[in-house]
Amino acid sequence: MPDIALPRPIARILDLPAADYVVRLALASPFLISGIVKLLDFGGAAGEVAGLGLQPAAPVAADVIAAQLGGSVLFLTRRYCWLGAGILAVFTALATLVAHPFWAFDGPDRGRQTATFFEHVAIVGGLAAAAMTVHGARPGR
Repeated sequence: MPDIALPRPIARILDLPAADYVVRLALASPFLISGIVKLLDFGGAAGEVAGLGLQPAAPVAADVIAAQLGGSVLFLTRRYCWLGAGILAVFTALATLVAHPFWAFDGPDRGRQTATFFEHVAIVGGLAAAAMTVHGARPGR
């Protein structure tokens, strides 16, 4: 099937020097915000972790904050975008398995948990796609 040319306005937007950074910032924003909120309310972060059954809560909460903030900072660089994407993707996969086990729910809760689970799967895919783009990979080629 032949390639379809991008409409000129879309091509111009995609060619903007900061376009890839804005996309990565959008993908990193939930991690950045969550990490900052957890850092500012460490007791709440430890309580959230303990509520998921993870112990010892304080060191796990510290690891979560480090992954969210450190991964985001690396993801926003060009040189270490791949590493930041990997940190955030692994964190997201593990957190999703722990916090959104849709298979353990029934009724409407199962539907909500399933949707959230697969939204997080999509974030992992977005992180990978952004890292591939920054590092010059062209998916499907």
